[in-house]
Amino acid sequence: MGHVFTTQDATQYTKWLADEKNRAILDLELRLMTSMLRPVCGESLLDVGCGTGESIKPYLGRGINLTGIDPSPAMLEIARENLGHRVDFHRGYAEDLPFSDNAFNHVSLFLSLEFSNDPEEAVAEACRVAKDSVFIGILNKHSAYVSRLRLRRFIRPTIYDNARFFCIGDVRAMVFKRIGRVPFSWKTALQFPGTPSGLCYQIEVSDYLQKNPFGAFAGIKAIPVPRFQAMPITLKSRIEQNATSGNRVASCSEYHSSRAKTEDGNGGNSR
Repeated sequence: MGHVFTTQDATQYTKWLADEKNRAILDLELRLMTSMLRPVCGESLLDVGCGTGESIKPYLGRGINLTGIDPSPAMLEIARENLGHRVDFHRGYAEDLPFSDNAFNHVSLFLSLEFSNDPEEAVAEACRVAKDSVFIGILNKHSAYVSRLRLRRFIRPTIYDNARFFCIGDVRAMVFKRIGRVPFSWKTALQFPGTPSGLCYQIEVSDYLQKNPFGAFAGIKAIPVPRFQAMPITLKSRIEQNATSGNRVASCSEYHSSRAKTEDGNGGNSR
């Protein structure tokens, strides 16, 4: 990943989550993710860029084999403190996952693509190790929320100074370029500026506005489809009779027709 979170970044993120309003934002994002990414008991899930483990928590206690990977030792330390041995944590990068092809049923990148050094390669790696689905959660660059984040850069430094923002079309282009035109779907959340509360929150949790492409958080799901390359095979067979000019070679239909007449002449029994 391009930006590796420091101890200071991890501490600031923990403080950010302690605010009730910020927690409401995260809950809406996680709610959308779990509505699209639904592993069942016995399946496996890899969270790429797992951070402190917040995006894994909704799947705890469901009989799912959970794995998290992140390049930040500071983030992983907090994740291990929060989740213990219920998740198998690894240190590594999204662009070079240390797992074999189709190693997991599902793979998620929850707000981690923004900090990747090579986003397209990160998407390709996620699709490589996933067998059933890939979920990508992003901050939508076409939303008012991201516009505010960009303006804040001129006021004070934030972790988003190191982020690159994407839209649904950007992610679709990366997925289709690497694995073809596979089944692809999306939803959005955080339709209104500011922290959702009261009536706005009630509207947010409904399905009515999730097809608005300008929501601050976009959840994207791609289903990798196995592709097989057909190879021509040369068939070899002996030719019993060569056709010459003036000679006619019997066809298969004529052979079967003559055989049927012979069998009929023998009382329908060829033995």
